[in-house]
Amino acid sequence: MEVERQTMRDRQLRARDMLRGDLEGEELERYVEEKVVTTNFEKLLNWGRANSCFPLTFGLACCAIEAPIALVGSPRYDLARFGAEALRASPRQADLIILSGRVSIKMAPVVRRLYDQMLEPKWAISMGACSSSGGMFANYAVVQGADKFMPIDLHIPGCPPRPEAVMYGFNKLQRKIIGNPDQGWRQRYNASGTEEWARGGPRSEPSPEAAVAYEEARGLIRA
Repeated sequence: MEVERQTMRDRQLRARDMLRGDLEGEELERYVEEKVVTTNFEKLLNWGRANSCFPLTFGLACCAIEAPIALVGSPRYDLARFGAEALRASPRQADLIILSGRVSIKMAPVVRRLYDQMLEPKWAISMGACSSSGGMFANYAVVQGADKFMPIDLHIPGCPPRPEAVMYGFNKLQRKIIGNPDQGWRQRYNASGTEEWARGGPRSEPSPEAAVAYEEARGLIRA
C-alpha cells in the first residue's frame, strides 16, 4: 500500500469528511488502512510494559554514582524518553532492578530479597563489570557475578559503562520485553553447547533440572 504525502490541511479535511460520513467506498477503505493498526492483546501489553518500566532506586557501589548521570540526570542520555524515569523507592512498586556495583557475600541475600519483593513480571540489569563478573575484586568477599544468586536479563560491561552502553542495553531489554529479543552470540554463531558446564569435565555436571531446561531452550532455538 502506497501512502501519499499530504499536508496537515489535507489530513484535517479528510478527517472532517470521515467524521461527517462523507467518505465512502475506496476513499473510506484507504483512510482506514492508513489510520488503523491491528495487533493482539499480548503484544500491546508487552509494548506498554517495555515503555513504562519502574526502576528501583538501588545502588551497591561506585556504579551507583554513575547510573544517575548515565540514565536520569543527563540531558543527552535520559530514560524519560523511554518512559522509565519514574524511579521507585520500594520494591513493591518497581519492576526493574539495576545492580550497579560489586555485590558482596553479605549483600547478596539482601539483593535477592529485594528482587523477590518486586512486581511480576520483573527484570534485572547487571550494570558494570563488578556486578557482572566480580570485576577487579577476585576475592572471597565479592560474588563473582550476580547471576550466581538471581536471574539477570542483561549484562552491561564496562568500568563504569559509558552512558551510550547503558542506553543501548536498556533498548535491548525493551526488545526482550516486547518479545523480539536480539540473538545472543551463541545463537548468531551456532555455538550452543559451549557453556562451561555443558562441555563436561570435572565439577561441570549440571543438575537434572538445569539439563532439562537447557534442552528445552535448545528446542526453542531450533524451532
